[in-house]
Amino acid sequence: MPSLDHALYAFVIMHGIWGSPWMMIIFALGAAYLGGRAVEFIPFTRRIIERREAERG
Repeated sequence: MPSLDHALYAFVIMHGIWGSPWMMIIFALGAAYLGGRAVEFIPFTRRIIERREAERG
């Protein structure tokens, strides 16, 4: 149960952060950037992107 206590404490701290719209915007921009990088990094999605680009031209 100690790990559950740490997880709940983290959610309480995050709840205070989400009260600020600026923090949500910063978090959304960071998540979008990291999501784009992850799509390029994962081999399966990279193959899909390469196929689409090959079909276009």
